[in-house]
Amino acid sequence: MSGAITFLNHDTPFPDVEHATTDGLLAVGGDLTLQRMLEAYHRGIFPWFNAEDPILWWSPDPRMVLNCADLRVSRSLAKRCRQLARQEHSPNATLKVLTNTSFLHVIMQCAATRMRQAGTWITPDIVRAYFTLHQHGYAHSVEVWNNDELVGGLYGVCIGRFFFGESMFAAQTDASKIALYYLVQFLKTQGIHHVDCQQETAHLASLGAKPISRQQFGQLLDRYTRMPAPHWPTGQLFSNGELAPCE
Repeated sequence: MSGAITFLNHDTPFPDVEHATTDGLLAVGGDLTLQRMLEAYHRGIFPWFNAEDPILWWSPDPRMVLNCADLRVSRSLAKRCRQLARQEHSPNATLKVLTNTSFLHVIMQCAATRMRQAGTWITPDIVRAYFTLHQHGYAHSVEVWNNDELVGGLYGVCIGRFFFGESMFAAQTDASKIALYYLVQFLKTQGIHHVDCQQETAHLASLGAKPISRQQFGQLLDRYTRMPAPHWPTGQLFSNGELAPCE
């Protein structure tokens, strides 16, 4: 059965994802509490709505997923990452990739980027919800810093051994792709093989993401979200996937 949208009260559970409409809309309403958000991610559901809309919950079919082993890196980006790797251990390095040092800054920059393009779904309510996830150790940021300036980054949610990508931004050429590259290297060291990219786009496909069925996606979630989550402190990420925690 499909196409039967559920209207949620604060205590209404999510319906089965198979009830989503053909475009992936599953439910309307509810709230963005920590408990609700965690339940959603465990089941492959995410919130996505404009500021003037009620909360809309989605479970698209197919689902765009990046297998970490399939990440595509252009020649120019690979060259830049090699250059960065040669300098990343130096205290005088101009460009560094950090994690979880400025989560709120990253999500606000993502919101600002979307607003300049065509409006943003990263509303103040969404910011609060993901910052709460971050404070409880579920949401993480990857940040590209040029000296003291944040020039690119991304954020997402980690449940068990599965990472759900949410948004990215770049204020300098390739900065968001550098963040993704370093994220993927770190995820591979932690036994995390997949990044949820939600919706199918040409840009995501160019990076190596591929559409899979909702059923396949659910099977991945059942397998990997049950595993213990990796230790993910504030620190510096390196090109070999290591994370050096901040002292």
